[in-house]
Amino acid sequence: MLKLSKIKNYSSGAFFVAAGIFLSRISGLIRERVFAHFFGNSDVADAFKAALKVPNFLQNLFGEGVLSASFIPVYAQKLAEGNVEEARKIASTIFVLLTVIVSLLTLFGIYATPGLIHFIAPGFEDDKKALTIKLVRILFPGTGLLVLSAWCLGILNSFGRFFLSYVAPVVWNLTIIFTLIFANVTKGRSSEELVLYSAWGLVLGSFLQLAVQWPAAIQLAGPLFLNRKERLFAPKHHSVQLILKNFGPAVLGRGVVQISAYVDNIIASFLPSGAVSALGFAQQIYLLPVSLFAMSISAAELPNFSSTTGTTEEIYKYLRQKLEMALRKVAFLVVPSVFALIFLGDRIVALLYQTGRFDESSTLYVSQVLIGYALGLFASTQSRIYASVFYSLKEARIPLNYALYRVLFSTVLGVFFAIYIPVYFKISAQWGTLGITLATSLSGWIEYFLLRNRTQKKIGIVPWSKNFYLRIFFASFFATGVGLLVKEFLVKHKNLFPMISSIVIIGMFGITYLSLCYFLDLAEVKKNIKFKKIKFKK
Repeated sequence: MLKLSKIKNYSSGAFFVAAGIFLSRISGLIRERVFAHFFGNSDVADAFKAALKVPNFLQNLFGEGVLSASFIPVYAQKLAEGNVEEARKIASTIFVLLTVIVSLLTLFGIYATPGLIHFIAPGFEDDKKALTIKLVRILFPGTGLLVLSAWCLGILNSFGRFFLSYVAPVVWNLTIIFTLIFANVTKGRSSEELVLYSAWGLVLGSFLQLAVQWPAAIQLAGPLFLNRKERLFAPKHHSVQLILKNFGPAVLGRGVVQISAYVDNIIASFLPSGAVSALGFAQQIYLLPVSLFAMSISAAELPNFSSTTGTTEEIYKYLRQKLEMALRKVAFLVVPSVFALIFLGDRIVALLYQTGRFDESSTLYVSQVLIGYALGLFASTQSRIYASVFYSLKEARIPLNYALYRVLFSTVLGVFFAIYIPVYFKISAQWGTLGITLATSLSGWIEYFLLRNRTQKKIGIVPWSKNFYLRIFFASFFATGVGLLVKEFLVKHKNLFPMISSIVIIGMFGITYLSLCYFLDLAEVKKNIKFKKIKFKK
């Protein structure tokens, strides 16, 4: 008989999620830096970035986001009610269904790769296209393993074990890094050969990421072996049916967002060489605050939202309180991130990527593309928090509907900004990549306002502190000024290594922002930073 372990307090969950995501993102950025060193903004880099889009569609469709939206709310509620055996049955059934679906789709994907390339990167031709096909076929099995590791994440998060599930990708990133370095050191190889080794490293890393989480997940969820007496496989169970009911809209919601990313990729494939990889490099930086702040807080709050019991009014009152706190936490960290990405983006790109074939011109190009993403960062992160409310209420169709609007606007605006605007104003086609990211940001704001209004109609008006937002805006603005002054001073020292100057500039920005927030009496800083009075002995 499986015994239910005491579920940890979710209030500290955001810290452990953020810590895990921070480590995984840092290792991911190191991976990108190593990749940039060997490949830069080249055709080989374009092929690899495009190849990742195809199997990643499967991962995003059935992975972490979808399971969080459909599986965790139901599973966490059963645990909160003390229905341990039902929870075990749900976990077992979902795992079996997920394994079968992912296996079939992976086999189909490997077989259908040549046809998929026509939809993903129609602008690729000859050797570039052939290399992309090879890479996709290698990457598909690894992506299937990552989907199964997302099931482990769902189990661990429901029990309040956040850190392990979010730090596991560190193993994935390190495996790719070591594979690439080993392949380069052991024997001089061409760029095409090195990128194929990277793909095989990704598959091995996917297996290791699953292996790291598996023992803890099984210990909490219980054995998954099918047993006639226990009937662990129960696809017709009402809770499983509820998960599948929400699974559909969640899959479609993630799917339409992925379609938007694919449309961006298709548009970029028609732009000059390096556009696809530049888009990928910029996206890695943009996703860092999204993952660290929005995902960490929403992931920690979702099980808490879902396990809340009481009358409808009591639940809605609790959701309003928790939602206000979550939105403030995200805004406190995201607003300065927006300023930093817009005004100091070139230093951030230089810190993370400028090495080897990724030269100063590549840094400038990617930082310009990054500005487009930065303008929609606030809306994207806030939207994730609002969407979590509907997932906890098992109303996944609402975020889906607004995601459809987002994709529609992103597609139309993306084609207009990237293809037609440069031609009309007779400017370089490279600026089309910035047009893609600007379209993404504008459509993100549309989704944000729709979700915000619908949330307040559902659970009531969420308090909004004008004074709080003015203070963090002022602190961000002042910190940016300090960062730009330091940047202007260091620019004169041409012999200073880009990484060192970037660390100094970004460090001064961060220190200034936190210091101002402390003296402006913001609780988000004060509760974590305390100055103790020094007592002198007589």
